[in-house]
Amino acid sequence: MAREQALGQFLDELASEAPTPGGGGAAAISGAMGAALVSMVANLTIGKPKYAEVEEQVKAVLARSEPLRAKLTDAIADDVKAFDAVMGSYGLPRGTDEEKAARSERIQASLKVATDVPLEAARLCAEAIQLSAEIAEIGNLNVISDAGVAVQSAYAGLMSAALNVRVNAKSIKDREFADARLAELETLIADAGALTGKTYELVKNKLG
Repeated sequence: MAREQALGQFLDELASEAPTPGGGGAAAISGAMGAALVSMVANLTIGKPKYAEVEEQVKAVLARSEPLRAKLTDAIADDVKAFDAVMGSYGLPRGTDEEKAARSERIQASLKVATDVPLEAARLCAEAIQLSAEIAEIGNLNVISDAGVAVQSAYAGLMSAALNVRVNAKSIKDREFADARLAELETLIADAGALTGKTYELVKNKLG
């Protein structure tokens, strides 16, 4: 999904028989929505006299959430590119031993990229979760529910990206590479899961 592309067009493409955009793009947009909601809460807190004491903290959150939103939006196109590269690799000729070897090498290289792309999306979603937690602590109470939606959207993005990491990592022959990515993923999931639950409960309690 390009930044100028209408949401309706993206969803039409997502629903079509075309293989891209797919789950990886949906994961990235979930994270991007989380980051956007962090920005929304921040923007509705800045300039309010009641929150003057935390205004600089809120501005610091906003200064991180907006670049993060852009990165997650760009990750949608990155996922499409990575998928297309894998499919292109599988389509290479394999009539001779040399062609088979070249095809196999290209497949493995493209699978590594296709593993790293959603892993980066997962990292970005984890950052969105962190920012959601920060804004939930200090943001405008009138829109604090949106901080809860932000953390849940970002967590959905992370868990969805994780599936794309796993599906590609399982086919990688370089197990040292794959296992290192999967280990990082498990740490991201564990940390993000705990923070998501804590943030959701904080927001719920603030709602009364």
